[in-house]
This record gives sequence, structure tokens and C-alpha cells, in this order.
Amino acid sequence: MQFPNNLYAASFASAFLVSWIGLPFWNRWARRAGLVDDPGHRKIHTTPMTLAGGFAVFAGLLVPVLAGLIVVWMEWVPRESLTPLTYGLQRKALQLAAILFGALGMLILGWIDDKHELSPARKLMGQCVIAILVAASGLRITLFVPSVAFSYAVTILWILSLTNAFNFMDNMNGLCGGLAAIAALSFAAASASQGQYLVTVIALLASGAFLGFLPHNFPRATTFLGDSGSHLSGFLMAILAILPHFHTPKNQDGWAVLLPLFILSVPLVDLVSVVLIRWRLGKPIYVGDTNHLSHRLTRAGLSKSTAVLLLWLAAAAISALGFAL
Repeated sequence: MQFPNNLYAASFASAFLVSWIGLPFWNRWARRAGLVDDPGHRKIHTTPMTLAGGFAVFAGLLVPVLAGLIVVWMEWVPRESLTPLTYGLQRKALQLAAILFGALGMLILGWIDDKHELSPARKLMGQCVIAILVAASGLRITLFVPSVAFSYAVTILWILSLTNAFNFMDNMNGLCGGLAAIAALSFAAASASQGQYLVTVIALLASGAFLGFLPHNFPRATTFLGDSGSHLSGFLMAILAILPHFHTPKNQDGWAVLLPLFILSVPLVDLVSVVLIRWRLGKPIYVGDTNHLSHRLTRAGLSKSTAVLLLWLAAAAISALGFAL
């Protein structure tokens, strides 16, 4: 069937190209706007770096979506050939709008943090507001529990956890963006196998956008994701874990709902381990340190690039294990 394959390829390629080609423009804008990370305490770079990656990734998501809507509206592609996709768009319009506005909200929240260093409480409050609005759109986790309150609580906790997990993982060149790209590709594979066209397209847009950013960030960086990009990546991965129907008539195994935990295992393990270490040492969990998985690998003798590659490999392997199980 040509419909999904052509659409999937176009989604991935367009997001990659918009992100990759557009990043130099966002770099120039970031310099003019003063959105620059200077060397300093716990920083591994020695020269000022722009924080433009999140904006390039968001453009990689938004531009193909707008272009696709124009193509459909102008009827440059026969509507009947896109019926499976437009059906999903009509049913999930409110939720899709919530995803886009939530992504934009996380991008702006991270941008403000990059510029003015928000207090942890204010940053968490902003994340909570965005998570609540997304949950109110109907995009929620149920885990087979027929309780709206439970659904809201779990969904908000999940979005906050993933947003901060990816924020924590943004500590070495390529690490956060690469893990996001691998996770998004894994979610694309999971949703495509169930014939969930719309979710697959969203996941491929995300993976393409992050992969378009990576050549500018790994192994040598010309720009960083910044808090704007790490907030965006964590939010998108949290949403991609909620969107697919892992438990379907084709797949009656209730354990399938655990697949996102496999796909996102590396950032989640890092989050839990760092929080436990800080708690044990009596330090606030929001104060940064060098006890992340990547830092521990470099202290074991690996180079930074090798440590990042090893964590990418672990993320891909554990995702594959999740599919196998």
C-alpha cells in the first residue's frame, strides 16, 4: 500500500530537512537575541554556544504540518487517498491542537529559563500548567483504571517526569537529541505496526526533526538544545508514549502498555538514579551535579563521544528488547 509509505517518507524527510537546513538561521537569530550559553560552572564547553536547537526542532515539526494542511486544503492530493489520515485528524483535532500548543508552551518555558534562569518552583509550575491543559484535552493515561482523577494524576506526573528526565539528560553533545530521535523512531515503529497512521506521522516528524539537529550538535557542537529544546524533547516523548494504542484488538496482551518504559528506559533510569543520589547526599534534587549516567561513564574512562554512543546503543537495544517481549 503506497499511502502510508509515501506519507511516512515525506514526513520524516521534510522534518529532517527543515531542522537541518534551518539551524544556521536559528543560530544567527539566537546570537542577536543573546540566547547564548557561556562557559562556567559544570559546563563542558569552553566557548559561548547558541541555544538554538529547540527552535530548529520545533520548526521541523511545525513547517511540514502546515505544508501538509495546505496540500490537503488546496486538494493537490486526492482527498480519498488520504482518508485514513484525515479521519484521524477529524477525531483527534482537539488533542492535536493541545499537542502543538503544549510543545510551543514547553519551548517558550525553556526559552524563558535559558534567558532568565527561572527558579525551580516557577519552572515546575509552568510545566504543571501545560501538563494539565494537555490532560484536559482528553489526551490521558488510563492504565485500565476507570477513574478520571487517577487518569489526570498519572498523565500529569508522566509528562513532568519525562520533561525533567530529558532536561537532565541534556549534559553532553548529542545525548538528549539522539535519545529523543531513537525513542521517536521506536514509537513510530510501534504505531505503524498497529496501522495508526496519524501517530506514526507525528513520531516520524519528531524523529526527523531531532536527527536534523544532531549533525550540528554531535560530535562537535555548533549549538545546543538549551532548556527550550530539552523541555520540548521530553514533552514530545511523553506524548508519543500516550498517543499509541498499545493494547488493541490485534494485541490483547495487557503488558504491551509497558513498552514505553522500555523505549524511554535510559532517561528514566538516569532520572531515578540521580534523584536517589541527591536525596542520599542530602542535596536538593533540582541542583545539578555530575552523577548522571553519562558522567559516570566518562569517569570510568570513556570519552564523551563514546559515552553518548554507548547510551544511544543501550536505548536502541532496550527498545528492541521491549518489542521482542
